[in-house]
Order: sequence, then C-alpha cells, then structure tokens
Amino acid sequence: MGILDAFGSLASALIAGFVMLAFAVLSLFVTVFVVDIAASIGGLNPDDGFVVLGATILAAAAIVAGGTGFALPEESS
Repeated sequence: MGILDAFGSLASALIAGFVMLAFAVLSLFVTVFVVDIAASIGGLNPDDGFVVLGATILAAAAIVAGGTGFALPEESS
C-alpha cells in the first residue's frame, strides 16, 4: 500500500501544480485586460510592453500574497 500511496500523492501533486499554473496564466490574462482598460479610462496610451509588465507585477504580487499565509505554522490554542 505504501507504493500506491506514494504514486497517488505524486499524481495529486502534479495535477495540483498544473491547475495552479493554469490559474496563474488565467489571472495574468485577466490582469492584462484590467490594466489596459484602466489605462484607457485614465486617458493613457502606454505601449503593450508596459501593460504586460504592470500586469505581470500585479499578478505575481497577488500570487505571492495568496500563498504567504500557508507557509507559517499554526499556533496551538
């Protein structure tokens, strides 16, 4: 049973990794759209590279902030 449990854990970790990667790419696309719309509302016309850079920084910060709390051990009450 130990070998089957190990393969199950490996498979679930790989699936979770692919799902998290898909959500990261999806959040980047949504953030690019939001940054582009916000720039046009503000009357700005930035180059596409700056829009992607701003969206990448925002998406990376959101991903890091979302995963930071899970790294700390819980305190016993």
